[in-house]
Amino acid sequence: MAETVPSEQDHHLLDCIGLYCPMPVLKTRQEMDRLAIGETLEVLADDPAAEPDIKAWAKRAGQKILEIEHTSEGLRFLIQKIK
Repeated sequence: MAETVPSEQDHHLLDCIGLYCPMPVLKTRQEMDRLAIGETLEVLADDPAAEPDIKAWAKRAGQKILEIEHTSEGLRFLIQKIK
């Protein structure tokens, strides 16, 4: 089954560039709490700890990481709220 691409309306951006542990994961959790089921959050972070922290949080919280991209600025996560 193909994954659906979120529309602009269902897609939110959280810029955590320059923030360090534990702020990227805390802000991600707070922003995900505001979203409706099915919406996605794009998180930008440059803290090396953000990847393991956000992965662990998503697993614990039951949210779905659709994509993790390593960019020249740091990391880009695409997370879908599934519950």
